[in-house]
Amino acid sequence: MRNIRNFIFLKDVFILAITSFGGAQAHFAIILDRMVKLRAYLTEEELIELHALCNLLPGPTSTQTITAIGFKRGGPPLAYLTLLVWILPAVTVMTAAAILINSLQVKELSLHFTRFIQPMAIAFVAYSAVLIWGKVVKSRTSIFLAIGSAVISYFISSPYLFPVLLLAGGVISSTKYKRHEKEERQKINIVWANFFLWGGVLIFAALLGAATKYQAITLPIRLFENFYRNGSLIFGGGQVLVPFLYTEFVEFKRYLSSEEFLSGYALVQAIPGPTFSFSAFIGALTLREWGTSGEIMGAVIASIGVFLPGTFLIFFVSRFWDQLKKYRPVKASLEGINAASAGMVVAAAFLLYQPLEQNLLNILVIIITFLVLQFSKMPRPIIILIGFALGFVFKGQ
Repeated sequence: MRNIRNFIFLKDVFILAITSFGGAQAHFAIILDRMVKLRAYLTEEELIELHALCNLLPGPTSTQTITAIGFKRGGPPLAYLTLLVWILPAVTVMTAAAILINSLQVKELSLHFTRFIQPMAIAFVAYSAVLIWGKVVKSRTSIFLAIGSAVISYFISSPYLFPVLLLAGGVISSTKYKRHEKEERQKINIVWANFFLWGGVLIFAALLGAATKYQAITLPIRLFENFYRNGSLIFGGGQVLVPFLYTEFVEFKRYLSSEEFLSGYALVQAIPGPTFSFSAFIGALTLREWGTSGEIMGAVIASIGVFLPGTFLIFFVSRFWDQLKKYRPVKASLEGINAASAGMVVAAAFLLYQPLEQNLLNILVIIITFLVLQFSKMPRPIIILIGFALGFVFKGQ
């Protein structure tokens, strides 16, 4: 019976993996619909708390959220299977795209058929922002923190700002802990294994990468170290990962051309699943000189490297999170953390719009998609398929 329940859960994760467009902010609404409203794997409050907790940690937020749900249901074995099922479709597509781009010398490959997908993704983020705001911004304090977080996130673009804003919001709201009833508390038992595992792999990979810096045969080792380090230090989701990767792999190491990088980035915006799967694309092209097998190996190494740190960290924290949040200051801090997170999602919608071509068509696509999400029950995959269809019809215009 338990195996059947786990199979159904993994099937739901797979459905999310092939239908979750729009990045971490948009993923929240989709996870809420399926994991809470449809299946009741956890409560809405638990999901909001879990999402806020994952925002506090480095790594891919939506991936950590879904993996943590798997951890709560079946421990590490189910969690690792959850991670694999969630990332596999997007990683496979991005690996295939890298192989195709390399074989066709894809600087000439046109992705113009995705022209409607990017404004649609912004609409998904805006819809998610409205949804989260309505659920967590309910008091004067939370309104103040959400607006402040949105303004600061918009004007100061730094990945290290995200945890600072979340912690600041939590500290401010924790001062109102007396509003919460006392709960029976237990001694917090912290299991440090996953924390030491995360730190140990980081240090070992860094030392090994430095020791083999000038040996071509050990490029896969350095590739793993590069992505593991990025996955350990980046806060704020896939959009934040991109400038780091561009600086390291295009400008500094020149493993990819700017055209190849931008082609891959455009594609990852148009497929479902985690934006961090872009790492598979870069990893594959980094080892292109090793042939197709090298490209596949590079994609696997990069994917493991970028997704593993966040997984270790969420395993570490989630083990004692239920005990920790029984403390009234900690429980009160969640209001501020959630409010600051809501503000960041609002800012993300505006920030993602900025690089988009400023024209009436894109604005209309955003508005129409948002209205469809708000006032209809049209499935998201259908919306995206319509976007692709329109892109192919008007790709030459």
